[in-house]
Amino acid sequence: MNWNLLALSFTAVFISELGDKSQLAAIALGGRSKSPKAVFLGTAAALLLASFLGVLVGEGTAQILPERVVKAVAALGFALLAVRLLWPGATAD
Repeated sequence: MNWNLLALSFTAVFISELGDKSQLAAIALGGRSKSPKAVFLGTAAALLLASFLGVLVGEGTAQILPERVVKAVAALGFALLAVRLLWPGATAD
């Protein structure tokens, strides 16, 4: 087991998930529910499944495309999002 990679993955996902809409949905569901344990288990299972699918897709992509291409596509996608967000008069759809 690569403990450094485990810690890095945990930290990256934990920080990126703080305050996102799935956490806000869990807060809303937990506040309305009489069974917060069920809300916790449901949201934890959903995050695990989403992460698992992301890892599978990432592994499959890494076997098909070179790492450089994947990084370039990701960088281009983030750059396009940044330009879209910073463009004057752009509205969030």
